[in-house]
Order: sequence, then structure tokens, then C-alpha cells
Amino acid sequence: MVSKIETFNLNSVYTDYTYTIRIFIPEYIEKADQLPIYYILDGSSYFPFASQIINLQSSNAPKTKVSPAIVVSIEHGEDRRDRRFYDFTAPAKTYVYPERFQNRDVRKNGGAKKFTEFLMKELKPIVHQKFPSHGAEIIFGHSLGGYYALWLLLMNAAYFDRYIAFSPSIWWNQYELEKLALPFIKAKDFSPSPLFIAVGGKEGFMVEDSDKMYQLLQPSFQNNIAFYKAEDENHASVVPTAMSRAIRFISSF
Repeated sequence: MVSKIETFNLNSVYTDYTYTIRIFIPEYIEKADQLPIYYILDGSSYFPFASQIINLQSSNAPKTKVSPAIVVSIEHGEDRRDRRFYDFTAPAKTYVYPERFQNRDVRKNGGAKKFTEFLMKELKPIVHQKFPSHGAEIIFGHSLGGYYALWLLLMNAAYFDRYIAFSPSIWWNQYELEKLALPFIKAKDFSPSPLFIAVGGKEGFMVEDSDKMYQLLQPSFQNNIAFYKAEDENHASVVPTAMSRAIRFISSF
């Protein structure tokens, strides 16, 4: 069997939206057991890159320690910019927007709980039916997707086994993620899921935001967390620069 990609549309009753789903199935899947599954947010941008990195590194697994994996792409349609803003931001009683949002129409937001219902109750069951003997499940997000990955971890770490957040929009709604992190790390049943945070060195205030979140979580996560500042990289270029490093870290568990 050679590697292949399956594509289908999935209409969600929870979000009232139709997503395009692409699934990368690696070569020799019949001979592999407990394959990890990567769920890629903003898949139209990052799925080709993520699937090829995993495929390339897993071809020399004894050296890279990266095993073959299934990669699931979650993609929006032509309204991607508006819809991702809604899907990836948490509901709140009030929203406080940064000054740079002044004199701008703020996109509709607050759909993260509905999007999570879609992931857990609609998408995952389909993936599990296709691959019943799967291994760890990992979610990757960048920017608002990175914010969503962190929010999901802080709301319920059991949703996924491992988390990757690139350039997370920690600034959203007056840094609500920092407020959520405090009770999370103080919880009696705290069990850290492996987390990789990356940010580009040229991303301004987001560098400090990401480092602060790492410093806040690290004492509790200990060796289960990694932070990477990609020097000379910006908000877009950090993804191709840091993706390989993130996958190697996540694969070490």
C-alpha cells in the first residue's frame, strides 16, 4: 500500500457549517499498530506541510524517532477568515478588544465550545471508525488556532493526548488564557499533557506572551512542555521553521 489522501465534506449539526476533511494515510498502515493521529487546524494552509514532514521523518524513524502517523486536516471554505475567528475563540459574557481593533469591524466570535462538540462528537468518531487501533491524538494550531489549542488544553486536557500551539493569540480578550491557566495548574487531579509552544522571534509582543505562558506552565508540566523561539522568523515563517522540531518533541512521549 502506498500513502494516500482521503477527502470528504462533513456538515456539523453543532456549528451549522460544512468542513472539508482530508486524511493522510501513511504507507504500510496495515503493518503499523497504534499510529498517532495529528489533527491540523487551518488545514488548507498547513496540512500539506505537516503531512509531508511526518512522512519524511518517519521514513528514517530509528534516527528521527518519528513514527508514521495519520494526519487529519480540518478546513474552512471561502469564508475561512471570518469562520475561523468564530470557531477558534471562546464564548464570554463580555469581550475587551485591543486598541488596534478600534475603528474595525470585529468578526463574529465565541464559537469554540460548538467547534469542540464538532471535533469530539462528529469528527473523531468518524476517524476512530476508520482507524480503531490508533495511538495518541495530537492537535496543532497556529495563531488563533494556537489560542484554541491552549484553551482546549486548559478546559479539559483529556480532549487530546498532546498539544502543539504556534504563535498563540494569548492576547485575546484581555489575556483570558492566563486567567484560565491558574486554576488549571492548581487542580488536584492535574496531569500534564505534552505541550509544544513556538513563536517567531520577530513577532513582537507575541514573543513575550508565549514565553510568559511557558514560564507559567513549566513548573507543573516539567519535562512535558517545550518552548521554542525561532529567531529571525515572523508570524508566517515560524510554521515551516518550527514544525519539524515540534513533531520530534511530541513523538518523544
